[in-house]
Amino acid sequence: MFLLKLICILGLLSRNVICRDDNDIKSEEDVGVKYANRCEVCKILATELQNRLEETGKVHEVIEIGYSLDDVQPKKKTKYQKSELRLIESLEGVCDRILEYNIHKERSDSTRFAKGMSQTFKTLHGLVDKGVKVDLGIPLELWDKPSAEITHMKTQCESLLEENEIAVEDWYWNHQGKEDLKIYLCTKHALKGVDDYCLYEELNNEKGEKGIKERSEL
Repeated sequence: MFLLKLICILGLLSRNVICRDDNDIKSEEDVGVKYANRCEVCKILATELQNRLEETGKVHEVIEIGYSLDDVQPKKKTKYQKSELRLIESLEGVCDRILEYNIHKERSDSTRFAKGMSQTFKTLHGLVDKGVKVDLGIPLELWDKPSAEITHMKTQCESLLEENEIAVEDWYWNHQGKEDLKIYLCTKHALKGVDDYCLYEELNNEKGEKGIKERSEL
């Protein structure tokens, strides 16, 4: 009995299991928690890094780099768009952006991870606004907080980025503008020997209808 209670406590803290009064221990899949696989993590990392690079790429400044021991010798100048500083600033906090995502449980593939409120929660919020009592077992103010899947994906993202830092740098300096980041980072490096099918799953329209992008389109 003590062992069961201990497992329940540890499980609840990690949000991996849920315990019932009858000591029945449920796994994460039993309670609807499905963590991202490696392909899904890499897909979102590549998407967010590409978005961040597009943001920083709008800066057309020329910056000075290197060190000068006096004011006589000029520092080397370079375009920010082609600088190491741009890469560093683009990578900084890129995995934190995952916390802006939500789980869209009405979808079953990788598009279940997306920004914006899911259709399920839009419906539930609509019921609450109409005065309907909805009991999800958690306070209303926690409904829109990042779920276990999302917070875990942020950790997965940080690990995957650390593992493939050299590949990211190589793409930035030698393949940017020539090869899609998702293909270079995920298919050719992070997902070697792993199915990369999720990279081609996308939403076709605002209604959330799903489709598969041809590999040649990436």
